[in-house]
Amino acid sequence: MNQPFISLDWGTSNLRATLVSAQGWIVGSRSAEGGVMAVKDGQFLQSFNSLCSDWIADHSCPIIASGMIGSRQGWVEAPYVDCPATPASVARSLTSFPLSDRVTMHIIPGLRCGAGTRMYDVMRGEETQIWGADVDPDTICVLPGTHSKWALVGEQSRIRKFATYMTGELYGLLTKHGILGRLMQFGASDHEAFVAGAQLGLDDQSQATHVIFAARTAGLMDEVPPAGLPDYLSGILIGLEVKSARERERIASAAEKPVTLIGDDSLCQRYETVLRLAGFQSVRAGEGATVRGHIRIATEAGIMERASA
Repeated sequence: MNQPFISLDWGTSNLRATLVSAQGWIVGSRSAEGGVMAVKDGQFLQSFNSLCSDWIADHSCPIIASGMIGSRQGWVEAPYVDCPATPASVARSLTSFPLSDRVTMHIIPGLRCGAGTRMYDVMRGEETQIWGADVDPDTICVLPGTHSKWALVGEQSRIRKFATYMTGELYGLLTKHGILGRLMQFGASDHEAFVAGAQLGLDDQSQATHVIFAARTAGLMDEVPPAGLPDYLSGILIGLEVKSARERERIASAAEKPVTLIGDDSLCQRYETVLRLAGFQSVRAGEGATVRGHIRIATEAGIMERASA
């Protein structure tokens, strides 16, 4: 096929759409706060049309979507694909359905790993970002966020294994709904407090729930000022995550190579600091990894033509 397509990144909180030309160029981008959790009564088509109806009218183009839109709470559930997984293997497992007689939606499945072990791990959307980053073999990719992901990527961009850390969600719960937030003043930035918290988390990962309580006692003992406590807790939690991930057998074999950080700039800066304290080198993936990942999967699926050599 030689036609444009719409790249759709539809997560829990936001909807981002990009019109991609048949040659792989970005024609236009737009976004809305209508994430999956904000869609009422299953009105996904209406939410999509409110953002992209003019593109559909002008181009009648297919849509490539990733993220929570393919979850059980999304538009249509896209079954997980087992790791190890590549862009080519996932392109053969798209969940596709018509929006009209001329337009088809293709949802990229999420990934799961851990079959035969004590627990599964899952991701939706991060796999597309990893493939868009196009990292070297035997690279660890870290995607900070509400549920941070650490993924080991092999040959042919094969995602071999990954692990999830609920660092961002824990931070939100502890600061908004727990006693730790009572002493905190929000709005300022305290790098020194962040580093101190990160070092504590890195040093005492085996005592995680005990160490987290330091975000209260450090305030009670006037060791960290109220305005520094949010960053102190953030450092503790990221330090615990990095130390735990470093000690997992699944990533230890690749630890000598730089970690590739993919995601929000301010969060990546925090992780860079903690990774450096833990002895990791790190590099940043370029912007637009999700769209590049969609282009890669659209090409593998035959929705978009391969570029000539």
